[in-house]
Amino acid sequence: MDPNVQSTEAEQTSTQLSTGTSGAIAPASAPASDQPWQEWLEPVSEFLAKLPDFVGKFFSDYQQPLISVGLIVAGIITVKLTLALLSAINDVPLLAPMFELIGIGYTIWFVYRYLLQSKTRQELTTEFSSLKSSIFGRESQEI
Repeated sequence: MDPNVQSTEAEQTSTQLSTGTSGAIAPASAPASDQPWQEWLEPVSEFLAKLPDFVGKFFSDYQQPLISVGLIVAGIITVKLTLALLSAINDVPLLAPMFELIGIGYTIWFVYRYLLQSKTRQELTTEFSSLKSSIFGRESQEI
């Protein structure tokens, strides 16, 4: 290789480099106030002063969806807790068979009390209709 070519390449690379001091940090500008924490405190205090208005407007604008979501979440939590409680009760020895026997006994009593005779079936229908009318607030129609 020609030595003149190498020196030309070295000169070109040296002209592309900046001559400033490397690794130097620009000096920080002085804060507007005497204490630097005040420049952070002012926006935070303004935000906290407006926060109740923001939250109140948010809840007033989205009241119905928030209630619906809250009820759904509460329902899911209730179902999970109920299933966990039933699973814990089911793991206790002799409780599961005892509850099965209680359920069978109650079913036998219900059939004997309300479904075996005609007049007791009519009594059950009357009680059911009165319950339905008290819940819906009007006379129930025949289904």
